[in-house]
Amino acid sequence: MASKDYYSTLGLSKNASDADIKSAYKKLAKQWHPDVNKSPEATEKFKEISEAYSILSDTQKRQTYDQFGSDAFSGGGFGSGGSGYSGAGYDFSDLFRGGFGGNFSGQGFSSMDDLLRSAFGEGFASAREQAQPLHIRTDVELSFEEAAFGVTKSIELTRLEECESCKGTGSHSGKKETCKTCKGRGMETHTRRTPFGIFQTSGTCSACGGKGQTISDPCKTCKGKGSIHQTKTIDVKIPAGVDEGNHLRLTKQGHAQHGKQGDVYVVIHVQPHRVFKRDGSDVYVEQAISYEDAVLGGDVDVPLLGGKTATLHIPAGTKPGKIFRMKDKGIKFLNEDAFGDQFVRVEINIPENVNKEEKELLEELRTIRGGTKNEGKKKSKKKGFFGI
Repeated sequence: MASKDYYSTLGLSKNASDADIKSAYKKLAKQWHPDVNKSPEATEKFKEISEAYSILSDTQKRQTYDQFGSDAFSGGGFGSGGSGYSGAGYDFSDLFRGGFGGNFSGQGFSSMDDLLRSAFGEGFASAREQAQPLHIRTDVELSFEEAAFGVTKSIELTRLEECESCKGTGSHSGKKETCKTCKGRGMETHTRRTPFGIFQTSGTCSACGGKGQTISDPCKTCKGKGSIHQTKTIDVKIPAGVDEGNHLRLTKQGHAQHGKQGDVYVVIHVQPHRVFKRDGSDVYVEQAISYEDAVLGGDVDVPLLGGKTATLHIPAGTKPGKIFRMKDKGIKFLNEDAFGDQFVRVEINIPENVNKEEKELLEELRTIRGGTKNEGKKKSKKKGFFGI
C-alpha cells in the first residue's frame, strides 16, 4: 500500500502547529462532509481528511508517523477508533440541516474534543462524557387556523431525568474514582510491533465504558446510570404565524444526564385548508362573483381566516381571473407586529339556466352590442339589459 501524505491531505507543511492542524481540519471537514458536498468523491475525501487529523492531532501518533510514515498504522492505526466519519459514533448531519445546529451528542476521539466543541458546539462530547444525545425532537400537527393565530398544545415526552436517589452521580455514596485502566481518558490505546511495522488500535475503555470514572457502589434506583426515564406532559405555547417545517426550541426541557440538560425541538406541521392557501404570511382565496357585478361593478363579501368576512369592491368590467389585494388581511408575521395580505382571485359565475325574461334581456344586449337593430323589440318600451 502506498504511503499516505497526511500533511498534504490537510494542505499543511511538516512544521505545522497544533493550531494550524485544528484550523485546517475544521475548514475541510465542513467543506467535504457528505451531507453538504454531494460530489461522488466527498465521502472518500472526508474519510481521508478525518484519518489525517486523527494521526496528526495526537502527539504520539504524529511522532510515529514522522518516523515511520503511514505504513505504521496500516491495518490497525485507525482500528476501532474509526475514521471520524463512520466509526467515531458521532453524527455531523445536524450541523448542516439548519435549525438543530451541532448540539446532538455522541462518541468520538478524546483527542478531538476541543475541536468538536469549538466547531460544532458543546453537544459533541467524548466517550468520557455522554453517549446519550441530550436533545429531543417531537412533531406537532396544527390546523391551518392554529398556525395562523397561535395555540397552546400539550405534548407528552419521555425523557431522562436526574436520579433523585443519587443526585445524578450513579453512586450510592456519591463517590466516583478515576478509572485505573484509561487514567480518566475514556479511551484505550494498544500499540504492538510486528515484522510489518508498528500497529496501534484505539477504542472505548472496557473498564469504564468510556466515562473515565468507575463506581464501586452503584445506585440501586438508577443502577449506576445517574438518570432514569420519566414521562412528562408539558404545555407548548405556539406563536401566531408559524408555518410548515418551523421549529420551536424549549431550552432545558430535554434529557438530563451527567449534570447537563438538553433542549426540546418542536417541529411544526400544518394541515391544508379547504378554502385558503398560504405563501409565507400571505393568504390566497378564490371568490365567485356574478356576471352582473363583473360588468357593472359592485361589492362582495369575501371570507377571511377565523370565520370573518370583509367587503371587497369589484370595479366595472372585471375580467375572470383578476386578482385583488386586501392589505393586512393575511397571517401575522412570526414574532412581528405586522400582517401579510390576502389575495382574492375572482371567477365569474355563469348561470347554467336563465328564465325567459333574462334570456330576452340578454338577446337584446347581444343585438345592441352587435350593432344591429331588432325591429321586433324596438316597439317594446322595456329598457335593455342592466337598464341600458
